[in-house]
Amino acid sequence: MPGPVHDHDPAAAARSRVAATDWTALAAELDTHGCALTPPLLDPAQCRAIADLYEDTTLFRSTVDMARHRFGSGQYRYFSHELPAPVAALRAALYPRLLPIARDWAARLGRPAPWPESLEDWIEQCHAAGQAKSSQILLRYESGDWNALHRDLFGDLVFPLQVVIGLDTQGTDYTGGEFLLVEQRPRAQSRGTVTVLPRGHGLVFTTRDRPVRSSRGWSAAPVRHGVSTVRSGLRHSLGLVFHDA
Repeated sequence: MPGPVHDHDPAAAARSRVAATDWTALAAELDTHGCALTPPLLDPAQCRAIADLYEDTTLFRSTVDMARHRFGSGQYRYFSHELPAPVAALRAALYPRLLPIARDWAARLGRPAPWPESLEDWIEQCHAAGQAKSSQILLRYESGDWNALHRDLFGDLVFPLQVVIGLDTQGTDYTGGEFLLVEQRPRAQSRGTVTVLPRGHGLVFTTRDRPVRSSRGWSAAPVRHGVSTVRSGLRHSLGLVFHDA
């Protein structure tokens, strides 16, 4: 595949960029807010090249019209298992950094932590359980499009963290389109968090719920995510999910 989507050594480049994140600080921010931004994971040329892949339907297993399913408005496409090199490399580089956080959250909530050291082994478990479809997403929003609050749950096997990467620049390529996170708090009103996705940066956020302190120790606060209405322009983002569908 031509162009900047292919790095000379995409695996090494991904590991280097992921390693530049202060993971201790990111874990603390996740504990506080349920989401946290990384430094740049993709450069501008890679962002543009990945966004341009949306037009090549041979790379995707399916296209979802959000309005048809009452998910909002706009489109997204699920990649096939043959991921573009930078996408596969980032997913592989992020998993071992997210794994300690996932295990810590499970321990606080008294839940099992079935995730092995290897992403490949975990995906094999997903496939053995009938979750055999690729869950990596390329999303496109035009003016007026939005994404309803939801959770990316495809079966019993769930990795509790995922990452979305902005591929365009808010204020230049589009306006509106903020990332939304809504947390249902025990015996209280829900809390909303709004994040602008800087181009090339990743936002790590909780897939289903997260541990919060309660009078009885730790409890699970359900969390949903979505995207506010795009006011103008075109907004692309890349979704990295660590369990298959």
